[in-house]
Amino acid sequence: MARPSAPAGEPPQRWLAFVTQLPVDDAAGRMKVLRTLETLGCAVLRDGVYLLPDSTDARSGLTKLAEYVERISGSAHILWVRSIDEAQSKGLRGLFDRSAQYRELIKIVESLKAGFGISDPVAISRVLGKQRRDLEAISALDFFGSPLKTKAEQVLAEMELQVRELMFPEKTASPSAGVARSNRTYFRRAWATRRPLFTDRLASAWLIRRFIDPEASLIWLDKGATCPATAVSFGFDSATFRNSKHRVTYEELLASFKLERNPALVKIGRLVHVLEAGGSRLAEAAGVETLLAGAKRRATTDDELLAETEKTFDLLYEAYFEVPARA
Repeated sequence: MARPSAPAGEPPQRWLAFVTQLPVDDAAGRMKVLRTLETLGCAVLRDGVYLLPDSTDARSGLTKLAEYVERISGSAHILWVRSIDEAQSKGLRGLFDRSAQYRELIKIVESLKAGFGISDPVAISRVLGKQRRDLEAISALDFFGSPLKTKAEQVLAEMELQVRELMFPEKTASPSAGVARSNRTYFRRAWATRRPLFTDRLASAWLIRRFIDPEASLIWLDKGATCPATAVSFGFDSATFRNSKHRVTYEELLASFKLERNPALVKIGRLVHVLEAGGSRLAEAAGVETLLAGAKRRATTDDELLAETEKTFDLLYEAYFEVPARA
């Protein structure tokens, strides 16, 4: 493997060429190499020859990849390449133009507005979350700064703000939030929310069964289905308990039933808020999100999904709960 060494002088435009020959009998190894080249943002000059703008990160990434290629009995060389003139540099830079990717992202984000008033704002928010991650991925490989990057960032930020306003309306959605439910109005009741079951609805269902109405029965409503008049609704537009300007449904339930005095439940509330509506990431958020995703794959019904996720919230509560110090 030839490692790059700095040429004399400082050319106006330097590139790293990755020249490789991969083993024909190792399909998995070949696929890993090609995916890594794509992840690094390499442009294809011809079969077996790939190009990157010279940088410390590019050198490090290609060096590690070359070492892997040699381990799978292939060959790889990293060469420093200099453009002969500005015209050639411009042509090579064009290989890394990310404008088309930015345009596609902008198109997807702007199309989400058609779902306002029809789709669940939480569902739209989740799509925006994916677009935010996609934008970060595109930007990381936008080596020469496409002018469309700023527009994509602006369009996404504006849409995130609009969706947040839908999720957290100016008027408090739960008119009696903060009022203790000390009577038996909410005991042994049917509680209804809508499918699909995202983090906030699952956490709210767990809270209801563990701390508000242990004998509650839960109803999962399809989109557009009418909530039974005898059921207590939660987690969707027009429900008795739903998102307000600053709080998700779980947090509204905490306030309504004066459960904010329980620090463990409040900590779970902050976690639910981050996973459902975004905000400053908590250290354990990614792990909990992964566990909930695993529960969704394992469960075949909504009841099974709740049973699986209740285990996660039970463990979180045990982890957060602090035994009061003895006097």
